[in-house]
Amino acid sequence: MKKIILVLSLMLLSMVSFAQEIKWMTMDEALKAQEKDPKPIFMDVYTDWCGPCKMLDKNTFHDAAIVEIVSKSYYAVKFNAEGNETITFKEVKYTNPKYVEGKTGRNGVHEFTSFLKVQGYPTMYIFDKDGEIKTNVLGYRTAEQLKAEL
Repeated sequence: MKKIILVLSLMLLSMVSFAQEIKWMTMDEALKAQEKDPKPIFMDVYTDWCGPCKMLDKNTFHDAAIVEIVSKSYYAVKFNAEGNETITFKEVKYTNPKYVEGKTGRNGVHEFTSFLKVQGYPTMYIFDKDGEIKTNVLGYRTAEQLKAEL
């Protein structure tokens, strides 16, 4: 009986920890979702080499309160500022012509990064229901700090 309770407890704990994740999407997916159900967009702009970006992912974006707020109130977008994704925003197509496949470390800066005028990593942007930039948050934030800004 104790083994059954232990197994059930472990299964429940694993389901709870698995449920505490933000469901990230691309910017194009979020903009398309906004057409059907207008909701603000929360965008995390990061790079692969950025230490504070990794801390934000590991700590802040796995906090239960942040997961709940972002998941319920926003379309969550994860955007690699040096990635190769094509983004169409306000009928303008943004790419990364200087992107080098397989390159480690810094890569070419995406045109959408320049459009956003990103000053450092990580930077989080909030777009309103109409797709207009409402605010940005520059730098690492703990869950408590980010919660206050959301």
